[in-house]
Amino acid sequence: MTAAEHHIVPRQPPSSGSSGSSGSSGDGDGTPPQDRRRVIRRRLITLTIIVLLIGIPAGYLVISAGQSRRSGKDKEAEAAAQGLREDWPSGMQRRIFELPIPGNAAGVQYYETNNWKASRMYVKFRTTSAGLDRFLSGVGTGRAALETGKVTISDRDVKITGWYFGPGVDWAGTVHKNKDPRPTQNITVNMTDPAAPVVYVVSAATP
Repeated sequence: MTAAEHHIVPRQPPSSGSSGSSGSSGDGDGTPPQDRRRVIRRRLITLTIIVLLIGIPAGYLVISAGQSRRSGKDKEAEAAAQGLREDWPSGMQRRIFELPIPGNAAGVQYYETNNWKASRMYVKFRTTSAGLDRFLSGVGTGRAALETGKVTISDRDVKITGWYFGPGVDWAGTVHKNKDPRPTQNITVNMTDPAAPVVYVVSAATP
């Protein structure tokens, strides 16, 4: 058979199932577009979770610290606005602030303030001469520690309480210090009537 008698077979296009057609439905790397979108979506979700896990606690700490400072100031302002409460502090409050108010005390007034720096208990009461001795002894000091003419309540605490420590009154005072976390008591006594002294105390404890 001569070359002229050979049949020429036309070239067939590649079949749709051949490996050469796989790139037409993908993105060139063999991964279908749908799977690639799923991978990207999973990565975005993971990244979002990580940001939330780190960001939320950090933000909470910042907000919490700010609220604590504002809360302390608000409580002091509220106490100043309301004035002293005509009542006895609870037994727990007296133990925490080490304020052994004598049982015969009259006209007991108090309030408590707390902030991130310190907690304070303000107390005022009238007692007898013997009651004053029992109170001072219970705190851990004595009448000999009272300095005549001395006022130990700070201007800051006077501003909050509205207490008066001006002239015309026989004042005597002492500061009984303790090591933290035990409270320190600033005690000032109106001794104008020695038989019925009036005691003013600010007991401050540092957390």
